[in-house]
Amino acid sequence: MCAKLHNHSHQLRLVISCRKLMAQVTHPSTDSIIAMASSSDQELLPRYRDWLNRFPRQNHRFWDSKVAARIGDKLALRLREIGVSTVTVNLHEELSRPAYLRRMVLPLFDSVRRAGVEVDGADELT
Repeated sequence: MCAKLHNHSHQLRLVISCRKLMAQVTHPSTDSIIAMASSSDQELLPRYRDWLNRFPRQNHRFWDSKVAARIGDKLALRLREIGVSTVTVNLHEELSRPAYLRRMVLPLFDSVRRAGVEVDGADELT
């Protein structure tokens, strides 16, 4: 990335499907993505392939809370590299998700926090 970003109102958004979990952070003024991590990132692909080839399939979800935590670690590393120390979660959007999905993505927020990036709004989700 070009310059270090120090704005404290970057938005952390989650894109969730049964096959993929993606976390992306957008710049507040342009809405352009400045950092992202996904369950389809290179280091998580072997686990994804294992889930695809599993028989019988217990459910159709190809990620879990452990994958969410690893995505949070990768995202936090990328954010720290570009100098972002605080991100904001859209509380209304996250509270509109079903409770089981909120429980599955909480480790993502926790791992981002443990890596040194403040996550505004994540405390209200627990």
